[in-house]
Amino acid sequence: MVVQNASMKTALVVEDQPVIARVCAKTLRGEGFAVDLAVNGTVGCRMANDKRYDLFVADIRTPEMNGISFYRHVELAHPDLAHRVIFTTGDVLSSEIRAFLDEIKPGFLPKPFTPTQLRTVVRQTLQWGAA
Repeated sequence: MVVQNASMKTALVVEDQPVIARVCAKTLRGEGFAVDLAVNGTVGCRMANDKRYDLFVADIRTPEMNGISFYRHVELAHPDLAHRVIFTTGDVLSSEIRAFLDEIKPGFLPKPFTPTQLRTVVRQTLQWGAA
């Protein structure tokens, strides 16, 4: 169990693939985050309503509620955090996903990605959000 202190950053990973969720969690913990996991956007929305997060890493394609709908929820419920969502997907050719990513310009990682690539995008996202 990770003990969270008041100054520890928090991250929510919305990912239905357990291996990818574990890699994200391990990488984020290495960056000083306390990490929670959600298996889909519906669970992620409930968790985001119950707890304040500093960063979100969300797969665009999850069951029940996809990452796009999850982002829309964050955008409405926590507009100050909408720029702190990093998306992952293996479906980079879909016109719907392309249009969405072009519209909001979030952090983005095409699958498969390495822990180093995730760390880089996390740092860029946090720097951009602090500017």
